[in-house]
Amino acid sequence: MVKDKKIIIAGPCAIESKKQVFSIAKEIHSNINFFRCGVWKARTNPYSFSGVGLKALDWAQEIQKKFNIKCAVEVGTVEHVQLALKHKIKTMWLGARTTCNPFIVEQISSCVKNKDVEIWIKNPIFADMKLWFGTIERFKNKGVSNIKVIHRGFFSESKEKYRNPPRWDLVVEFKKKYPEIPLICDPSHISGNKNLIRELTNQAVKYNVSGFMVEVHENPENALSDSMQQLNLTEFRKFLSNLK
Repeated sequence: MVKDKKIIIAGPCAIESKKQVFSIAKEIHSNINFFRCGVWKARTNPYSFSGVGLKALDWAQEIQKKFNIKCAVEVGTVEHVQLALKHKIKTMWLGARTTCNPFIVEQISSCVKNKDVEIWIKNPIFADMKLWFGTIERFKNKGVSNIKVIHRGFFSESKEKYRNPPRWDLVVEFKKKYPEIPLICDPSHISGNKNLIRELTNQAVKYNVSGFMVEVHENPENALSDSMQQLNLTEFRKFLSNLK
């Protein structure tokens, strides 16, 4: 387990096969705090790879036991939550699209009411801080106290350097509102390009983020989703070294 002050969350954008996910977990589990598992992928294009679903939860459950590491999965429905809990996975995050939907947030928060879970909440796609704050409050009102947020950048209609511009001013606003909630930076989704991850990490450190979520793949060039933003194993080791 990582010993420094930063929380490190890493793993593939999407689980593609048992061999793939176990090979990644074997290489990185000792240097991270949580292993991120893309079980279900909310894709804009219905023909894009959307994850392998239920069987990936079996593999995540095995990884937790074999490597003594907590796995985290994205959930977008009550059924996702129930299946994750059935597989002993108690760390879940809401994606940027889910945070935008108060109906779904209310359903998911009600599903985990007073349960022993950890919930991560990604910022909404659009720079509407009330949506982000409202999602947090819905979970707090259901007795969920173990909450982190993931800063993954915001959609912009103009051509930008980054896939999802970070809007550090909104990070400052968030930290003023909820100084007690750990804010994790996701440079993979902000950048959309792994070559920009180091500079984004350096920016994030200046805003005293609590940690980082990064996507790691053993062979990013052949990844079935987000190949441009995933680090390979060697690049991930360099990422950790640069943090130190």
